[in-house]
Amino acid sequence: MLPEWLAIKPATTERYDEVRQSMLSSGTCTVCVEAHCPNMSECWSSGTATFMILGDTCTRGCRFCNVKKGASGAEVDGSEPGRLAGIIRKWKLNYVVLTSVCRDDLADQGSSHFAACIERIRLENPKTVIEVLIPDFEGNVSCLQKIVDAQPDVIGHNIETVERLTPTVRDRRANYSQSLEVLRRSKSLGKKVYTKSAMMLGLGETEDEVLSAFKDLRTANVDFLAVGQYLRPATRNIEVKEYVNPEQFDRLKVRALEFGFLYVASGPFVRSSYRAGEYFTNALIHK
Repeated sequence: MLPEWLAIKPATTERYDEVRQSMLSSGTCTVCVEAHCPNMSECWSSGTATFMILGDTCTRGCRFCNVKKGASGAEVDGSEPGRLAGIIRKWKLNYVVLTSVCRDDLADQGSSHFAACIERIRLENPKTVIEVLIPDFEGNVSCLQKIVDAQPDVIGHNIETVERLTPTVRDRRANYSQSLEVLRRSKSLGKKVYTKSAMMLGLGETEDEVLSAFKDLRTANVDFLAVGQYLRPATRNIEVKEYVNPEQFDRLKVRALEFGFLYVASGPFVRSSYRAGEYFTNALIHK
């Protein structure tokens, strides 16, 4: 049974219904739905969402994730950049997050399409702040350079868990050191770009391992950090080992800030894209 602090509030606003209908009619894919995010009600009720590009089929097999898996994804939709830019303009969003499934089946891992989406959104919505949550691109620097050259404001890539648990939680093609290198290079290749990562608790990690991950992320010059509770989306996914109480999340936030992150969100329902605009604004104010 879930502890009382993990009760999810249902959507009750007209704004939620409006966003939902807009998603359905446009054929737009969101990580909110595909990953069964517990914050979907809150975010959609406030008119925000994280858009997932490059289809709904991931070529990786991470054991924590409920997104559909396959050896290859759908054909890349050349109309997607324009469609996204139009939706963002319609909603008058001032902060958007773009993420994607992994596309190991594509020669460039989907990086060119990612860059095209960023550039089109920037062209049609020049005042909109753009955050991207990218795959590791198998560590390919040329793929990462395409993202950096498109000039998003924030580049995120999640380490997901502590180093010891990475082989059992994430796909075998993903690894802890590679993810740290993606984050480090994102900062070194780009000018005036903020970097961000996230990790889940409740998978069997120790507090010392979590603090070690914080240190590794700061060594890679990561600016923003999100720490949340892992919630098992389906029985086929890896089991929850522990439900971490809110007080422990609060304590970890204090410890993380001591490492020098510009902004830290830490709590049971925190996810990498949750209240992303607030991350960005608060970090700038803090800085």
